[in-house]
Formats: sequence, C-alpha cells, structure tokens
Amino acid sequence: MVNINNSERLSYQLATRKDIQCLFELDQDPLVMKYINGGICTSMDTIKNVFMPRVESYTNQEKGWGLWKISIESTNTFIGFVLVRPMDFFTNNPQFNDLEIGWRFMQKYWGKGFASEAAKHIMHSIAKQSQVNQFSAIALKDNIGSINIMKKLGMKHIKDYLDDCQGTTRKAVHYQVNLTN
Repeated sequence: MVNINNSERLSYQLATRKDIQCLFELDQDPLVMKYINGGICTSMDTIKNVFMPRVESYTNQEKGWGLWKISIESTNTFIGFVLVRPMDFFTNNPQFNDLEIGWRFMQKYWGKGFASEAAKHIMHSIAKQSQVNQFSAIALKDNIGSINIMKKLGMKHIKDYLDDCQGTTRKAVHYQVNLTN
C-alpha cells in the first residue's frame, strides 16, 4: 500500500465520499475552474453523481492512485487536491507505467508553493513504493501557472495537442518526467 507521509508543510489523505463538501467548495470559484471547464462552478449533484464515481473508478490505495486531499499540516486546513491516475485511464489504452498528476487548489493558496510541494512529494512517494517512475501532466496552453509547476517538477514539454472539452476544442500541452534519470 502506498502511504504518503506529511511533507514540510502539508498532510495527505486519499479522498473519499466524505470529502465531497471540500470538492464542492473548491469548485465554486470561477478562477479555480477557468482552465478546467471555462469557469463554470460545479453543482453538488455533478460532484456526487459524476465526479466522485469517476474518482472511485481509478482510486487504488495499493498503487497510490486517486484524489489526494491536501491540508496544511499545522492547522489541518483543507487547501486542495492532487490527482494521480494512469495516463489515458478513461480510454481503451490506459498507460499504467505513466501516471498522470494534476492539481486543483483554493485560490487563496496559489503562489505559495503548495501545489509544487504536494505534487513533488506525492510523485516521489509513489515512485519509491511502486514500479512506476514516469509522471505526466496536461494543461491548457494558456494555463501558465500549471505549466510553471510542471517545470518545477522537472517535467519537459512532450507535445502540444488539441483537447476536446464539452464540444469545445482547446490548445493543450503535455509535460512528462522520468524519475529514474
């Protein structure tokens, strides 16, 4: 079982249905949602009946896959989530040796290094305890904040591509790091 100990400032716990309220609160900020779905706040019904079943479909505590709830360790204050799942999980060809990592944090905690700290700590914790040592991240091409985090994680640009989200085509990027190099 992959266990992720606290890092310098943060604690980590795999999300469950008991964390639905945290997800809802996070998704009520249009700026948080800007690069996810164009800034549309997520309804509680969608979180309960669409988002959580998707998360549950790839959660695997043995492998460290799931949605990791991130809190400030000293105060137990929820600040965001880090997603870990095989790349292309929802396709006919999931990449089990290449884990996708993504993040979503409350706006008031942006620019403080929390997303970088959490993603790096989770990546290294999983790599130490499993056979997976390659991680990828994707973002819209104009999401400079997330791209900067990818670069801080040592990721390199792999490709530009067109992403189709709810019938809208958007320019996106794929970054990747191999932790064994």
